Amino acid sequence: MSTNPVVQSDPPPIVACTISRDVQNFDLLIEDMESALGDAWGDLSFEDAPAFLGQSDASGLQFVTIAMDAEDEDNLATISEVIKAAKAARIKVILIAEDVSPGALHQLLREGGDEFVPYPLPENELARAIERVLTVQEVAVPDDGGKTFKATGDKSGVIMPIHGVAGGTGATMFAVNMAWELANIEKEDPPKVCLLDLDFQFGSASTYLDLPRREAVLEMLTDTDAMDSEAFMQALLTYGDKLHVLTAPTDMIPLDMITPQDVSRVIEMASKNFDYVVIDMPSTMVEWSQTVLEMAHVYFAMIELDMRSAQNTLRLKRALQSEDLPFEKIRFVLNRAPGFTDLNGKSRVKRLSDSLGISIEVLLPDGGKPVMQSADHGSPMAESNAKNPLRKEILKLAKSVHDVNQDTAAEARA
Repeated sequence: MSTNPVVQSDPPPIVACTISRDVQNFDLLIEDMESALGDAWGDLSFEDAPAFLGQSDASGLQFVTIAMDAEDEDNLATISEVIKAAKAARIKVILIAEDVSPGALHQLLREGGDEFVPYPLPENELARAIERVLTVQEVAVPDDGGKTFKATGDKSGVIMPIHGVAGGTGATMFAVNMAWELANIEKEDPPKVCLLDLDFQFGSASTYLDLPRREAVLEMLTDTDAMDSEAFMQALLTYGDKLHVLTAPTDMIPLDMITPQDVSRVIEMASKNFDYVVIDMPSTMVEWSQTVLEMAHVYFAMIELDMRSAQNTLRLKRALQSEDLPFEKIRFVLNRAPGFTDLNGKSRVKRLSDSLGISIEVLLPDGGKPVMQSADHGSPMAESNAKNPLRKEILKLAKSVHDVNQDTAAEARA
């Protein structure tokens, strides 16, 4: 018979808590918390959490996960108090939401939520969210002898949204390369250019330029009331020391989570600090699409010579005209247009234009595989395929836009 004493180890310190109406309603959250932390986590109710988070016992907590569903929307005031108590204790907050309205989620993120994960939880997504909130990122500011672009707030930039009428028409390619060409259009005194990726779910401008996505983007978008020039500039990344880019958020968020007022403030802030604001739009029309159209100086719509583009153009035209929206601002850009010697193709372009009752003002040639290769390498075509015929046409259009803007500015000064 063994005489060795039974050694009981101390339980691990609690480093996180779930906070909910009833955590048993979120069985996948329980599984993921156990997988990530073992026994080093606890559970609190909405009512008990504020008092606990204000005690010294909560000093070891690194983060809390607040789980809620549609039934909890009537209790937003209490949940907001929980978030405020966590932030006061310097504890990170991860929101777990199931069937919660965008408005409610928006409010809680503004209160101080650090991360949002939808429920049911995607595989490994909670672990990734935990890693993100616990990782402190330090951004080094290079000493460039005072050459860093400072926000001035005294400009009135040209606003140019770019909208793909059908999937795969090349809207992001066009937006990225158009923005880069404008940023390099003059050697002596190049204009200041900002590229806004407003496709919050599948935006890929950051991929085309090999830029990381940043948490600061969502933080700024969900609190535009408090946004000033400094906060806006801190959310931007720079490509090649010339092009400033607002990437899509790190995580996929509902398109209607951002209000027309939020979008209006962001575009207005960009216009005040840059000469040109190029906007990569989502293909889906949402509530704030009207805001962007009304603020735009010119609105480029990317189409191709196919039935998808024709049908969607008709839908777009009917929708805008039925609401008395400025359809005349739209300039149609035909990507992968027929070559100069393709008389049959040029005839098809004319028939498309006539049947839709639109004017196709810009014809972009098919740049072939080098276009996608440039995107995969994260560089504009001007740097990797400068002689590509597609790049030359985009450069020509950028020069035309810049010349018109310069002439308009000269007339205004006169």
